[in-house]
This record gives sequence, structure tokens and C-alpha cells, in this order.
Amino acid sequence: MGLQPIRATKSRVGLVVGLALSAVLATSLSTMLVQARTPSSVLPGSAVASVAYTGLPPQGQAVMEQIRQGGPFRYEKDGTVFGNRERLLPSQKRGYYREYTVPTPGLRHRGARRIVCGGQQPRSPDACYYTEDHYSSFRLIVQ
Repeated sequence: MGLQPIRATKSRVGLVVGLALSAVLATSLSTMLVQARTPSSVLPGSAVASVAYTGLPPQGQAVMEQIRQGGPFRYEKDGTVFGNRERLLPSQKRGYYREYTVPTPGLRHRGARRIVCGGQQPRSPDACYYTEDHYSSFRLIVQ
């Protein structure tokens, strides 16, 4: 008789834990579904972190000025279409994004740092993103 109250308590605890886990899973799943249906045009870069313009390295700030001026750019690849194959940026039609090299002091090659801008007018892009790890991650550049 002394064991019955303990078993009843254990089963209630198990039920409460099970319900709590179910609620957490349901909330997570619904969040993922809502995010999957959210149009990318709501806020450019909303799925990525941000960096202030002043938080860019000096070379990145210089590249941003070159973008606004339409060049000249240091590398032949600068200003060419960025395909967004990694799908880390908001989905857009091919040709929307263009990439630019952010020089890294001490390197003789292009390095890993880039600015990728999106929009129909390259001199006044809708949004620009900075990556310092060759497209593994992006941060929205905010003024």
C-alpha cells in the first residue's frame, strides 16, 4: 500500500514532463513553419545578423563607397553576379545580387572577405551584406 502513492506520483510527473516536451516541440515546429512561409521581401536580411557600417573594417567601408560611385574596382570579379548558391541571403531572381571583394591587408590574393549587394541599381542597392568567411555567414550592413 505504501508503494501505490509513489507510483501514482511518478506517473503524474511523467505525464507533466511529456506534456511539457510536447508543448515545446509544437511551439518549435510552428515557429519553423511560419519562418518557412515568411516572404523574403518583408525585410532584407531579416534572417541574418547585422553589422553597422562603422563596424566594417576600413577596407569594407572603402568598398561601400566604391559601390556607391560605380567603381573603379580593384578586382575583375567585383560587380559580377552572385548566385546565392548557399541560400543564406533572402531568395531573389538570378542577377539580383552582386559581389565585391574587401581586400585583406597582407594578402596577395582576394582573400575571404566580400560585400554582396542586392538590387536593380548597383549604385544604390536595396541591401548589402558583409561576409568575412567566404560566404559561410553574412551580416546585413546597416547605416
